[in-house]
Amino acid sequence: MIIGFGIVSIVAAIFIGIGISCRRSQEAVGFFTFVEPPTVEDIEHYNRAVSILWIVAGGIIEILGIPFFFLQQNSPLWILVIFAVMLLVIVMMIAYLKMEAKHRK
Repeated sequence: MIIGFGIVSIVAAIFIGIGISCRRSQEAVGFFTFVEPPTVEDIEHYNRAVSILWIVAGGIIEILGIPFFFLQQNSPLWILVIFAVMLLVIVMMIAYLKMEAKHRK
């Protein structure tokens, strides 16, 4: 149980680290792998929005790791946690696409 929560915490820390890196970047940051970052009007505002997206996602992932302390290893309730993570990823993509459309030149 502790190992599982530790792994989730490491992933959440990576997401938060990406968010901090995005905020400090002087150039527009990308979201999707192997895709050029968009040309945006206000780079600082765009990077701040992307940073907030990553940091909030990291916080939500950390919260989704809490069931490691309460659920048994083969509990069917883990399906809810898995669906929540899948939904988080889909919501992140939709939020980014809306954000990109708003900031694109």
